[in-house]
Amino acid sequence: MSRFEFVKSTYSSVTTDSECVEVATNVAGTVAVRDSKRGDGPAIEVTDTVWAAFARTL
Repeated sequence: MSRFEFVKSTYSSVTTDSECVEVATNVAGTVAVRDSKRGDGPAIEVTDTVWAAFARTL
């Protein structure tokens, strides 16, 4: 069982064929991102500071 609790992006489509991401912010100091179509696949982990800087560019 993963230590991360992933949540699907609100911008993701309801179909399973769409491009979607899931984000987990439940681990202090860490944000994990993964492809929602590959729930058992790898995740990218970054610090919450790096994630905040990325989010500001969107």
